[in-house]
Amino acid sequence: MVAKQKKSKTPTLRQQDPYLEREKLKYPNPLPSREYLLSILAEQGVPLFPDELAQMLTIKRAEREFFDRRLAAMERAGQIIINRKGAVCISHKLDLIKCKVVGHRDGYGFASPEEGEGDDIFLSEREMHKVLHGDRVMVRITGTDRRGRQEGSVAEVLERAVNRVVGRVYEERGVWFVVAEDRRINQDILIEQGGEGGARHGQVVMAEILIQPDSHRQAIGRVLEILGNYADPGMEIEIALRKHALPHSFSPAAEMQAKKTPSKVRKLDLKDRVDLRDLPLVTIDGETARDFDDAVYAERIGKGFRLVVAIADVSHYVQPGDALDQDAYERGTSVYFPRRVIPMLPEALSNGICSLNPDVERLCMVCDMQINAKGQVKSYRFYPAVMRSRARLTYTQVWTWLSEGGQTPLLAQLQTLYDLFKVLLAAREKRGAIDFDTTETQMVFNDDGKIDRIVPVVRNNAHRLIEECMLAANVCAAEFIHEHKHKCLYRVHEGPTEDRLENLRTYLRLAGLTLGGGERPSAKDYAELADKVRPRPDALMLQTMLLRSMQQAVYTPDNEGHFGLAYDAYTHFTSPIRRYPDLLVHRTIKAILLGEIYKPGKWPLLGEHCSMTERRADDASRDVESWLKTYYMRDKVGEVFTGKINAVTSFGVFVLLDDVYVEGLVHISELGKDYFHFRKDIQAIVGEKSGMRYQLGDPLTVKVVRADLESSKIDFQLVRDKPQAAEETTGKPKGRRPAK
Repeated sequence: MVAKQKKSKTPTLRQQDPYLEREKLKYPNPLPSREYLLSILAEQGVPLFPDELAQMLTIKRAEREFFDRRLAAMERAGQIIINRKGAVCISHKLDLIKCKVVGHRDGYGFASPEEGEGDDIFLSEREMHKVLHGDRVMVRITGTDRRGRQEGSVAEVLERAVNRVVGRVYEERGVWFVVAEDRRINQDILIEQGGEGGARHGQVVMAEILIQPDSHRQAIGRVLEILGNYADPGMEIEIALRKHALPHSFSPAAEMQAKKTPSKVRKLDLKDRVDLRDLPLVTIDGETARDFDDAVYAERIGKGFRLVVAIADVSHYVQPGDALDQDAYERGTSVYFPRRVIPMLPEALSNGICSLNPDVERLCMVCDMQINAKGQVKSYRFYPAVMRSRARLTYTQVWTWLSEGGQTPLLAQLQTLYDLFKVLLAAREKRGAIDFDTTETQMVFNDDGKIDRIVPVVRNNAHRLIEECMLAANVCAAEFIHEHKHKCLYRVHEGPTEDRLENLRTYLRLAGLTLGGGERPSAKDYAELADKVRPRPDALMLQTMLLRSMQQAVYTPDNEGHFGLAYDAYTHFTSPIRRYPDLLVHRTIKAILLGEIYKPGKWPLLGEHCSMTERRADDASRDVESWLKTYYMRDKVGEVFTGKINAVTSFGVFVLLDDVYVEGLVHISELGKDYFHFRKDIQAIVGEKSGMRYQLGDPLTVKVVRADLESSKIDFQLVRDKPQAAEETTGKPKGRRPAK
């Protein structure tokens, strides 16, 4: 007899998922993959209801909740849209674009495509009533506006970005509402009945949004916290902390861990560490510094030098995943406001056991370098150590000793450091690192906590000495990690983009200058041009254009080098007390020394997070400084000052006042009786009939007419100017005077 062949069982539709094995690795009872769900929807060619999909894929009743969650996650990711009837649609078949909303203070906004492709899409004030700044949305292109920009409508909100708002609460005819401090959130938040929580008209509050806005209603919320009155001392910082969602209170777990952290170095901490307690390391910082990350020591070896850079070993006390680490990651960086610091680590660590305070034992990570007479690092090694700082020195103190002499046993060592600095500086100039002339300022406060005056910070060679030592250690750290083929976060500064470079070259041609390097200029080309323009009267304007042509530095695991410093590889190693990326670098170096691999998670996401926290801190600091400067100028309304045009826009020019270091706007309507037009190519506003030109760097005399605390804006009125005639594109001068 011939045996009957057993019929093969046809796999169900669900079992045909090509990604089934991958899903099994993730989940014990895998659901259909996202890719497979999208392919089924595409094959069907029409929107399907969730019940239809569940039936087709034999989703069991016990699995249905998880299946619905997967669909919801796919909608948040912008892969599908569930329409008004509840049917599941493929997003790209609806001609929808996944975007992030960027609000404008005047009510309109833009939808910025998340994939980075295509221009921003204009959203009218009506469309912006459906959303808030930062929301993730699906947008449909509806046409172009009168200015030729793509215009769109919000088809679906994928994710709400704003759940809490800091602002001022007002009451009108029994109705309470909050006006957000962040003017990119242009619509008022209505307060539910009884939700004002005891706040008084005009006070600053934190409000929680209970109902998000849509096309038919405003956002509705309630007051969570009353911060106080607008002009209270320190209120500008309290607002900035909440406006930018800056973490400013440590978690109870982190506080408990900080409390339990030893206040002194213990014997058990010294295991496998090099003893540097007899090496006369010193810290050199600003007068107001309280946390000391780095200490330095140099000695001569033949014609060259030995440089020891000792950095606080924060990684010994903050372990991956512990409470302190979680809080430090969330903060990303310390935030520096005038008269107040929001530290990345609790004070017990930042000013205590981790800080390289004088005359106490401290744990450190060391970069020990051999540098030749040409300023080249010939060899280096990293190792954990224990040290004792000989002195806490300041930049002013050190530079006074070096330039004028002084009675100190440390003078010989400081002179050796200074000799090394001169060698490193020569190597920097040969390398072609860009060194712009910039003026930093410092606010001097009175007893009431308000600005008394704003003064320039004089940067001496003691500042630059420490900077060169830190740069050398950072470069060694990057090379060490790169050579051992370990992943980490590099500090990457890429060269100018093609369009920025073209704008710069156009501007330089009009100034009679050229930038070398062809299509790919190097930092050395920039540095040579910066040196060439330094003696010119328009040096400030030209330097500003050079700066604006470059990209912002970021943290990323992809080593693309540092353009501005002219390094092939660069990272941040020297400030782990106040920067999370430095802490990650320390852990990576320690892992390499132990023959291990440090895996904190997905490096690209870590880089994005650290870059974001850095920008967030900068934005918050800038907001506080703007408010304080506006407050400072309130009693100067009506006074006349001289200044220079610091920025040119389509709506006017911003003038930076001489000696006062405060910036304000001269609106285009204040420039004269003419039709004025913004010329981006020459960074100027030009009068159509008169030919008068107001250009970046031009001196102006202005009167302060308004200092508005609500918007932190200062307005100027033109008193006297020296405008120039504009030059036509043909090169022929128009008006009374030819352009320069």
